[in-house]
Amino acid sequence: MSTIRRRRFVPRPTEDYALPDLNPYLKLHREFGPPVLPAETALEFRDRWDECFGAARPLHLEIGSGNGFFLAGMSARHPDQNWLGIEIRFKRVILCAKKIQAAGVENARIARYDAWWLDDLFAPGSVAGLYVNHPDPWEKAHQEKHRLMGRHFAGLASRLLRIGAEFRLKTDHLVNVDSLCRAVEGLPLELVARVEDIAANGTPWDPADDIRTNYQSKFERRDEPVHAVLLRRIPGEAPPPPVSAGAETGAGDDGDPGPAGADD
Repeated sequence: MSTIRRRRFVPRPTEDYALPDLNPYLKLHREFGPPVLPAETALEFRDRWDECFGAARPLHLEIGSGNGFFLAGMSARHPDQNWLGIEIRFKRVILCAKKIQAAGVENARIARYDAWWLDDLFAPGSVAGLYVNHPDPWEKAHQEKHRLMGRHFAGLASRLLRIGAEFRLKTDHLVNVDSLCRAVEGLPLELVARVEDIAANGTPWDPADDIRTNYQSKFERRDEPVHAVLLRRIPGEAPPPPVSAGAETGAGDDGDPGPAGADD
């Protein structure tokens, strides 16, 4: 069994924060109600996400939902699917919730959780699609341990995705593309395609089945390329979840996204 030198994510009650009123979104995300799922609530739905959504539909997961455009947009396009966003920042959780409400969809939720510890929330083979848009690249060599697009997350994806499910990455940094493509070696994840500059070469999936995110639009206006990777879960044994080996890195539960943050 592998280990990960990262502080384990353990949700903290509001009263455990030294200055709980400093960030108004801390309390608001607990009081907001659906579609918001505080971390403790999200944990209660492991193995029974259909109950959370009130309907048995394929579960699609976006990591780092940011402002919520992708999550709200895709859930509106796919009413036959359940869409769950994962976000660590309190404010972004609320922004996503408001986007979901504005879209008028019933098949989307936003959960506050750390993307490095998704085994806490999902049973193996329970996710029908995985999406990451513009994660932090952590480009410098000494920052690589913080980069979400690496071996740990690739192993996580191979555990959570059901056979045939897709993992889609969009990023403005090639280091994320290269890191992910290296990370899937030896795992039951097939590299279907990698595309550099999707504005020029198109996405490796149906363009009608996509949402242009804020970051994507920003880089296109600058005439800077956005890249994409498409992976598919294939038959084979996924690695077991790692064990936390210490608190060398990671945000714990202080509201800081640390290295797990992704945005749209």
